[in-house]
Amino acid sequence: MFTTSTSIINAFSFRNVLLLSVFIRVGLILYSEWHDARSLVKYTDVDYRVFTDAAQFLLHPGPGNKNRAQGPFGGGYGDPYSRETYRYTPLLALVVSPNDWLHPSFGKYLFAACDILNGILIYALLLSPSTGILPKSSPSPSRNRSATLYAALHLLNPMVFSISTRGSSEAILSSLVLLTLYAALRGRWNWAAVMLGVCVHWKIYPAIYGFACIGALASPHTSRGGDRGFGWVKRYLNRRVCSFGLVSVSTFGLLTGACYLVWGYPFLYESYLYHLHRLDHRHNFSPYFYLTYLTYPSNTNSTAPILLSSTSASSISTWWTNLLESPLTSFVPQMTLAIGTGLVFGTLPKTHLPFTWFIQTVLFVVFNKVCTSQYFLWYLLLLPLILPRISMSTSKAATCVAVWVGVQALWLSEAYRLEFLGSNVFYGLWLRGLIYVIGNCWVVAQLMQGYDYDGVHGRSKTQRNA
Repeated sequence: MFTTSTSIINAFSFRNVLLLSVFIRVGLILYSEWHDARSLVKYTDVDYRVFTDAAQFLLHPGPGNKNRAQGPFGGGYGDPYSRETYRYTPLLALVVSPNDWLHPSFGKYLFAACDILNGILIYALLLSPSTGILPKSSPSPSRNRSATLYAALHLLNPMVFSISTRGSSEAILSSLVLLTLYAALRGRWNWAAVMLGVCVHWKIYPAIYGFACIGALASPHTSRGGDRGFGWVKRYLNRRVCSFGLVSVSTFGLLTGACYLVWGYPFLYESYLYHLHRLDHRHNFSPYFYLTYLTYPSNTNSTAPILLSSTSASSISTWWTNLLESPLTSFVPQMTLAIGTGLVFGTLPKTHLPFTWFIQTVLFVVFNKVCTSQYFLWYLLLLPLILPRISMSTSKAATCVAVWVGVQALWLSEAYRLEFLGSNVFYGLWLRGLIYVIGNCWVVAQLMQGYDYDGVHGRSKTQRNA
């Protein structure tokens, strides 16, 4: 019995987990090629076709002004935005361009490779003494096993490897985020600032992490309430904060400016401006989707006016209606929570940045005006880095998992009736979306309550004061 247990433990090494992860991803990519050639329902995500088409437009500019980059220096370059619904940085089309001249599945292998890189970075962050995530006092074999277990939560997560092998590019952004975190935890703030600028250029949401970094770089020697109420100015506007902000904004500006010079306004609109006024009336986890559906410009359903009249529409002013219909309204609670938690928890020692980023990301996703399962990867990426510092009973941990899964299952059961049975369940689906928000907020509250804010190196506050 002892020999069998030892063999199992030895087999559960990071090297073996890594090999299994590679095997799963390569197998799924090969299966996707076989499946897509034989089935009308494709394994490959529609976004992958969008990336591939954009790469082809980029590589093959048309005659005259057809499919030509519209920037001041865009002559001779193709325009990836000729592909409708391509709303990403042109750098993504560039990195998947081998889909056109090497192999159609190149992008999937690239995304899967980024998945593997992310697992390696998580493992390295867990074992690094500078992060303090795992107790230094633990024996080396025990630390390695713990790091392997937590890294496996990412590498062997079906949601992670299925999304990347279907052709989603989220793994690239995840790698950029982890590289930023790795640099910050090791105190290399200039590199962290550069990487954060790259992240925000790639996709806007990592900008919220900048506020956590500002909190971490704020001067600990200045009283918040000192100097007649302006102590916070000296606290946050010190040399380190200004340097970090300047480097990060400059990196973003250089990348964005260079892309604008080549691809012009279509790049700015599709990559950034579109997301500010985006209206998505399709059902999703967001609590805002039903209001968007009722007020969507192309919606000619007479149900909307009836519902509005039931709430005494005559007593609602035009400005209030416009405010509710504005896509910018949803940013208020979302950004207040994401930025606020970043500034508050960011004042903890920098070793707690993974926790701060995790809380920020969960709140950003839950209160986003569009929320799909793919967005869950943004915070699940950071979960293995905070679990070693979460202390809660087995029953509470099981309850948290059950609530997180349960509210999604509750929503999906109603979404199935809408999507596949054609039932008119919009209102019920919206109510379940609200339950989803409440359930996720409860889980976040439990994690915040169970997190060890003081035991940076695995010691409790009582032990440190003894």
